[in-house]
Amino acid sequence: MITQALSLSGWSPEAVVFDCDGTLVDNERHWQEARRRAFGAFGLTPPPGFAERAKGVHYADCGRLMAEETQKPELAADLTRALLEHFLALVADDPVTMPGAGELVRLLSGRVPLAVASNCPLEVVEESLAQAGLLRHFQHIVVPSGTSLDPGGGFPPVNGAGIVRPKPWPDVYATAARLCGVRPGAALAFEDSLTGVDSACRAGLRVVGVGPRPTGEDAARADLWVETLRAPDLLTWIRARVLGQD
Repeated sequence: MITQALSLSGWSPEAVVFDCDGTLVDNERHWQEARRRAFGAFGLTPPPGFAERAKGVHYADCGRLMAEETQKPELAADLTRALLEHFLALVADDPVTMPGAGELVRLLSGRVPLAVASNCPLEVVEESLAQAGLLRHFQHIVVPSGTSLDPGGGFPPVNGAGIVRPKPWPDVYATAARLCGVRPGAALAFEDSLTGVDSACRAGLRVVGVGPRPTGEDAARADLWVETLRAPDLLTWIRARVLGQD
């Protein structure tokens, strides 16, 4: 269900941009397990609360954070490499679509431009969406610049868009809106993490948060929150404001 008043009721998006992990596909649990395995490979114990702090963080930044919080800065590159290797193995074995994701994407497909803005490597996003049968519905996939499977590869230009920094920087969402041919304020983002919500907001998109509504001031960081993408009120709004169905 929708967990706050529908603040988007009088507005219609001209493009829709989805996060991937935790929004379209259930890869967040694979990142958690990959972090656990990477820590264990070096005889390290995850610090308390680390999973929540790492949610939505680019994997290279996560590897550095793993090293910093265990007082092993010299292991940053090795932890990053191990994290990505474990994640790729896990996601290849067990891709899972989030509730309502397929229905919503197919509902929107062909009606407005669709894009994905993710902190994951391009190969991971494409493979995850392909396994879910959703890849063909998206015109654009935007990920942070760099050689995605090389943690030391730097940030060369990608997709002709210049340097694209990871969330919470606004770059992936700003780039996705531009590639869709709309101004950011005319695009709608779907996000499951506060890191991603902040990225989309900073880019100027309207934002639907997906998952349990945060407590306190964090709840106001998105325009509205829905428990899942199959929330009936959300689908009713999509049909009315995007599909023109009363």
